[in-house]
Amino acid sequence: MCKSIANRERLRGLFLLALAATLGVVPALAGEADIRLPDLSQVMFLDGSLSGLLLLKIGLVVCLIGLVFGLIQYRQIAALPAHKSMTAVSDTIWETCKTYLIQQGKFLFLLWFLVFLCILYYFGALEHKGVVAIGFIVASSILGILGSYGVAWFGIRINTRANSRSAFASLLPGRGAFESLIIPMKSGMSVGLLLVSVELFFMICILAFLPTDLVGPCFIGFAIGESLGA
Repeated sequence: MCKSIANRERLRGLFLLALAATLGVVPALAGEADIRLPDLSQVMFLDGSLSGLLLLKIGLVVCLIGLVFGLIQYRQIAALPAHKSMTAVSDTIWETCKTYLIQQGKFLFLLWFLVFLCILYYFGALEHKGVVAIGFIVASSILGILGSYGVAWFGIRINTRANSRSAFASLLPGRGAFESLIIPMKSGMSVGLLLVSVELFFMICILAFLPTDLVGPCFIGFAIGESLGA
């Protein structure tokens, strides 16, 4: 009997202790906007021979190389031979796609204006950010949209050119089947590499050149714009 009462009291004490600990905990709420990065120029790699800031700048060079590679692929594909009737079909498809892209660009501007109002309300009214900080966040969202929109424009253009070249290559004797497979592969590789290079270039610029307290909010603006454009 005494042992049962003692166990009951022990359980009651543990319950009260857990309840007190739970009620005494203040939840820590944070998100991407609260990211505070260290000074990347002081973060070292390879036994202090490579700083984090220098590593990001090397990444910018790699992104530029990717951009140049994508443009070279475009020029190479555009220089390939194709029958006049095939290029005429590709050009007709491109003009139709261009009309679609322009219309989508107008619609994106309307959607971005709504996003702009949300950014003003959240970061201005709720987070109490200054005008300069909000300007950087808004600019990041615009860069995100332009990056996705530009890559889409480039991708449709190179693909419409690659279609006619691939169709013409399939008619050639010898390596025709191989060339008709390689051309669209080069086209897709060019678009994919350009997409990664453009978006990563902007993200590295945010990390490397903006104040550390703006990196998180600008990443949010950039992600919203990039997703909206995509």
